[in-house]
Amino acid sequence: MFSAWRRWGWGVQGGLSALLLCVLPSVRAEPVRPLLMLVENSALMPQARIEGDRVVEGLHLDLGQALARRLGRELVARPVPRKRLAEALQRGEGDLLCDYQSDWLPGAFAWSRPFLPDQALLVSAATAPAPAGLAALAGQPVGTVRGYVYPEVADALRAAFIRDDAPDAVANLQKLELGRIKHALTGRRVLEYQQRIGRFRLALHTPLVVSEVMAQCALSPSSPVGLAALNAAIQGLVSDGELSRLLARYR
Repeated sequence: MFSAWRRWGWGVQGGLSALLLCVLPSVRAEPVRPLLMLVENSALMPQARIEGDRVVEGLHLDLGQALARRLGRELVARPVPRKRLAEALQRGEGDLLCDYQSDWLPGAFAWSRPFLPDQALLVSAATAPAPAGLAALAGQPVGTVRGYVYPEVADALRAAFIRDDAPDAVANLQKLELGRIKHALTGRRVLEYQQRIGRFRLALHTPLVVSEVMAQCALSPSSPVGLAALNAAIQGLVSDGELSRLLARYR
């Protein structure tokens, strides 16, 4: 009788084990979707270097990877034409776009706290008189980038603001170095990076700071990442010094 009870008991246990083995695979957690970061496909270093449909290096990639890690996700960086950035973010083709400000990108996006510093500079060749201020540029050609707005300069000079457009920020500095213009508007990040890698060696007057910029990240309405979580990740980057270390790579 005892041996029969033992056989029955083991049979019940075996049946329960088999049942558990059947049930357990059905409750596996689904993998977390990667964080999709949009990057302007015409971006240049130090912002980004793009090969085909891949972002291979640069500040945007470093920043995206750091944020994704803090959000517990992998990063996928996706190049998109500048004119399609707002549409792509609105349609959920990406989760976020960084190094922008809310007045630069129309759309129903949630915006992170400002955290990414840069300066808009007026740089002048040392062979030209150093401008005392923006008013000194009235009627003179100033190197600019096609498609970009310079509100402080436009407000100061109005009709006397003579733009000399280049296709991108590096070409703008090259025109200055070749002597085609005496003054140019640029970002400090771009200027310092081009000087560091030895591609811009022109002697300059001390740059005139036109404006201070604290850029943000725009979050798609359909992103699974919440704004509070994104801001917490940004706060971590800032407070533990990781953001400063990322920026220092390109100075």
